[in-house]
Amino acid sequence: MIDNKMVVKVRIVGEEYTLRTEASPEHTKSVAEHVDRTIRAIMGGGSTMEAQKAAILAALQITDELFRERAAVDTMTADIRQLASDIRPLLPPAKRGEDGNPV
Repeated sequence: MIDNKMVVKVRIVGEEYTLRTEASPEHTKSVAEHVDRTIRAIMGGGSTMEAQKAAILAALQITDELFRERAAVDTMTADIRQLASDIRPLLPPAKRGEDGNPV
């Protein structure tokens, strides 16, 4: 099996991490920068907080963002399916996909 993973060095809250990933270096660095910004924002909230606790709170915040985006995609997908269903009767018979193949 060929290993397509790249090694990317990133810095999060002053600590350097070496990551092995299949994602592009640009994507990996962008993800690390988002994590770093989120942790720093939590730590900069005025109270002194351990980096580990800030990282856990950042993980919760980022996971909340992910779940909200997934819900938005699910809603949009349902809306598009409903729109397609509403439009289908208005299409000419050859374009309706009634033969089991959706258009």
